[in-house]
Amino acid sequence: MAKPMTKTQLVAALAEEMGADKKAAGAALDAITALITREVSGGGAVTLPGVGKIYCRERPERMVRNPATGEQFKKEADKVVKMTIAKALKDSVNG
Repeated sequence: MAKPMTKTQLVAALAEEMGADKKAAGAALDAITALITREVSGGGAVTLPGVGKIYCRERPERMVRNPATGEQFKKEADKVVKMTIAKALKDSVNG
């Protein structure tokens, strides 16, 4: 498995793809990240065409087990960020 792309590598690739400098590409990436964070933390969802949908889901209160001791305890309800991958991306990886 290949190493994940770092932010520096992503900014450099984005700058090349945009035909802009790295500073502008970094600012664009930071702006997109801020928009996604603000929307999802507010309970909304963001769809990135061709990539997928990022959204927040609430998990109910539930019983969990400590694997070290075997003790069961109640975990409070919480929220988790989920991502559904777009069919186009799945097909490009598998086909």
